[in-house]
Amino acid sequence: MTAAAPTHAEPYPRRWLALAVIAVTVLMIVLDATIVNIALPAVSVDLDVSEANQQWIVTAYTLTFGGFLLLGGRIADFWGRKRTYLVGAVGFALASALGGLAQNEAMLFAARALQGTFGALLGPASLALITVLFTDATERSKAFAVYGAIAGGGSAVGLLLGGVLTEYADWRWCFWVNVPIAVLAVVFAWRIVPESRASGETSYDVPGAVLVTLGLASLVYGFTKVAEAAQADGGGSPWGDGTALTFILIGVALLVVFVVVEFRVRNPLLPMRLVLDRNRGGAYLTATLVGAGLIGSFFFLSLYFQQVLGYTPVTAGFASLPVTVGVLIAAGSASQLVPRIGPKPLMVAGGLFAAVGLFTLSFLGLDTPFWQVALPGQVLLGLGLGFTFVPLSNLALVGVGEHDAGAASAVLQAVQQVGASIGTALLATFSVTAITNALQDRPPTPEDPTAALVAQIDGYTTAFTWGAGFLLVAAVASAVLIKASKDDLPSEMAVHAG
Repeated sequence: MTAAAPTHAEPYPRRWLALAVIAVTVLMIVLDATIVNIALPAVSVDLDVSEANQQWIVTAYTLTFGGFLLLGGRIADFWGRKRTYLVGAVGFALASALGGLAQNEAMLFAARALQGTFGALLGPASLALITVLFTDATERSKAFAVYGAIAGGGSAVGLLLGGVLTEYADWRWCFWVNVPIAVLAVVFAWRIVPESRASGETSYDVPGAVLVTLGLASLVYGFTKVAEAAQADGGGSPWGDGTALTFILIGVALLVVFVVVEFRVRNPLLPMRLVLDRNRGGAYLTATLVGAGLIGSFFFLSLYFQQVLGYTPVTAGFASLPVTVGVLIAAGSASQLVPRIGPKPLMVAGGLFAAVGLFTLSFLGLDTPFWQVALPGQVLLGLGLGFTFVPLSNLALVGVGEHDAGAASAVLQAVQQVGASIGTALLATFSVTAITNALQDRPPTPEDPTAALVAQIDGYTTAFTWGAGFLLVAAVASAVLIKASKDDLPSEMAVHAG
């Protein structure tokens, strides 16, 4: 028995139950990245993954996830959002099971690529379902508050859960934990979540799908190679890596051709009206910069806790929880404030809060007490993320025609993914360069055994500073580009039955 679709006039009565089900799978996707990151050392030892190939445990996922997002959004619009959601959840569970059973690095990399592919179906379908289920502006703000809290705080929770599973169970459970979550989500979604799909012409833009998928994948891969070059050769210039530059240029060229094609085809994969809208374009730019800046928090802060302070994975996970606390506080407040004051003030304030939080973390030292810098810095970062993600999600999707809901949500997630990839390359480059310079100025000696740790801290704090810069630019972009007020948020949006 499947749920009936909502009508045009009245909201779907079980929409909050549907949101709870959707939220679980969104959390599963967000958790997956950081759970696997915390388990990387254990995975590498068990499967004999070389240091050079270790990054593919992460990259195999980001390449397919980022590359297929736009196509996944259009599939959700045309094929049916519930159907796409169910297929994505089942596929993600099977891929996770395969990852937990991996006997060698090739099997693990294949499982991660499959996770990314099905995640690219599940992610846009989930966000599009939220958009079409909640037709009232106030209710939609609350629904996006749930999404914002998950998007902003889920990564820190993933560090904690990954630490517990790795330390007290086995790294394979970092994959297997997705299976029962996905099974429960599919069972409940089958009965509770209503189907919806775009009306009108639903032919697929095949040339656009090929161009944007290859373009995004090439771009993400190129920036990944830059980060890899920075880590492999701290003394050289990673931006001079020929392979990296080739893939980046190919990616940019393919995306330019993609834009040209989208202006010419009858039913484009990415309608340019979505991006060219000033408010939505500002939201997408902000999302890109926030995605880039976030890398400077969770990744480098986790390294600081474990490699400098010597925390165990579990302790490092607990030490990362203040971010989640800040996100939950801010997301709840933002859901109440968006309908009253509009999205722009919150996005500007959120960017500034997050920038100050990361800048605070740039003052971490070898013996800095946790309560003095790490705690307030993380709380400020979490508050900033909560105030940013809720109006960001709302602004990027509210006002979108129901025909384009999946595509609009896919663009939001795609730009965050590309931003994160670019941020990884840039911040890793800046960090490695700072470490190299610090070691040249103060080389480790038997009389100065802490020099290496001090150099590491120099690299991490440099990354925090640049990350704060990205978030500051995000705040400025929101202030300049976004003009929408609370009166521009529509009170309802038609939902067409599938």
